[in-house]
Amino acid sequence: MKNIRYKNTRWLLILFAAFCSLASCKKSFLTPKPLSFYTPDIAFKTPDALMNVLANCQVDMRYEYFSYIAPMITEMIFSDESVFGKTDGASPAQNMNLSITPDAQLNDGSYNRIGWYWDQSYIDIKDANSVLSHINEPTYESEAQKNAIKGAAYFFRAYRYYYLCNQFGDVPWVGKEIQGPKLDFYSTKREVILQQLKLDLDSASNWVPDNVDKGDVTKGAVLQLLTQVNLALGDFDDAIQSASKIIDGGVYHLMTQRFGSDKDDPTKNVTWDLHRPENKSLAENTEALMLTIDRYNTTGNYSGGSNLMYAHVSNWYASINTPNGNKGTSDAQGIEYDQSTKFGRGAAQCRGTWYSTHEIWGDDPGDYRHAPGNWVTMEDLVYNNPDLKGKDPYYGQHLQLYSNDGKILCSDTIRSWFQWPAYKFYIPDKEHVKWQGGHTDWYVYRLAGTYLLRAEAYVWKGDLADAAADINVVRARANAAPIDPSKVSIATILDERARELYFEEHRKSELTRIAFLFAKTGKTAYNGKTYKLDNFSDQNFWYDRIMEKTDFYNKGVKTNYGNEFKISPYHVLWPVPAAAINANSQGVINQNKGYSGYEKNVAPLTTITD
Repeated sequence: MKNIRYKNTRWLLILFAAFCSLASCKKSFLTPKPLSFYTPDIAFKTPDALMNVLANCQVDMRYEYFSYIAPMITEMIFSDESVFGKTDGASPAQNMNLSITPDAQLNDGSYNRIGWYWDQSYIDIKDANSVLSHINEPTYESEAQKNAIKGAAYFFRAYRYYYLCNQFGDVPWVGKEIQGPKLDFYSTKREVILQQLKLDLDSASNWVPDNVDKGDVTKGAVLQLLTQVNLALGDFDDAIQSASKIIDGGVYHLMTQRFGSDKDDPTKNVTWDLHRPENKSLAENTEALMLTIDRYNTTGNYSGGSNLMYAHVSNWYASINTPNGNKGTSDAQGIEYDQSTKFGRGAAQCRGTWYSTHEIWGDDPGDYRHAPGNWVTMEDLVYNNPDLKGKDPYYGQHLQLYSNDGKILCSDTIRSWFQWPAYKFYIPDKEHVKWQGGHTDWYVYRLAGTYLLRAEAYVWKGDLADAAADINVVRARANAAPIDPSKVSIATILDERARELYFEEHRKSELTRIAFLFAKTGKTAYNGKTYKLDNFSDQNFWYDRIMEKTDFYNKGVKTNYGNEFKISPYHVLWPVPAAAINANSQGVINQNKGYSGYEKNVAPLTTITD
């Protein structure tokens, strides 16, 4: 299978050097040293050389969240929180029944990034395995230094496999360095892989420290991933224990007081502070378990800036007229009402659903996460087209969706009319004339997510009082009203995670993990339904959740181009790219049910031998 075929050491190291040069990493050990990098016999002879390899995994983690074609957008649009909002072409992943097939375009921002997750995950797994295979070669300052590098490699391998298992299900396990062509891969049972990840992360949690540079793997990050794995396995007591080690460990604390660059601005609040680019890596920010680091002129332009405003803000400068029928908005900068700088020039590639923009907020006006200034509605914008000045009395007035006689004033409400969390996506931009979102660090894991993972574990155990207590810790920081234990369910957990972790957690993967748990345990879901593993791709909680919460899929909603939003139960697992299966000529990589090629499957492996 060429997507996970290993290149020889010389070319692998050339790629490593190129990546580090491209990233302009701040650490001196990431500066390429040509003689040592291009000499295979000493390639892995120093701790720094091994860390260089893992630096590539960090780069890929950054790219996952950033750019207007960010892979994370694909995670979002296969969930209850978002859809692909681009409406001016036939290519976006909107009608999943037509566009999501094994031989379709699966790695292009105008389509989807399913293929990126397959290809790049195995590249990162390869890098982690290279480190593990050569871990005994360098001379270390101490055994602790060696174990920290080993633990970080376990983390990056587990990070990619955890998501592969919740994106694709059964996948090939590669647990060691492969130095030549290999064409006989077989899929390994999902739960077997998860059990191996648990063993690896248990070990890593004893080796990886917390006092590391920002952006490096921390003990907290290892324990957070271990908590997710424990939940995926249904080991709820272990999930509570691993989460509690973070929460009660004394290293990490929720940020409940104002801090950072805008702390003296009375119009802002701690939620705003938490998500400012310059505040995420501050020493005083004790909430960040792990960050991906992205700085202007220091980490290079691998991601071209975050492009977060471009991807997540509405296409407000198009398709909106004044009640008098004139074009209402302009994305020009330097004009009287410069909204490209104030809000960003959005393309709506990741458009929130009614559920994530309205339903979850209910009647709780005190919640900082939905407060004016942090949260932007279309009515916060004004008619700013300079051509209106002196000609249309609505110039400078706030936008409105309907005229006085009930006529809709936006011709494309999918792309151009929706709300968004500005506190997350407002990123000043030094590189684009019309702001798209500049460089910023990003949370991979933070303590608020830990509380909500532990709360979920408590729900599975039926301990609603402790679940509510954890949820309310997060809600109290956001100035939201507490939730009564009698109201707590998996739905409550998902709602709070949607409020707190939008575009931070891999929402599709987490919904799929929960769907597997309902099928595995046979527990009745809050919707009154029960599920089974033997027909998982035909009936599952993931699909029913999306049907319950979104206002797009299977509701007959069509774009102006004619695409109808459709999704099916089998999309709970993504198709394995046909190219990967076809290249694996001496083995069998299984295809998921619902996709062409499923009929050729064989029983997955049930043991790991390497």
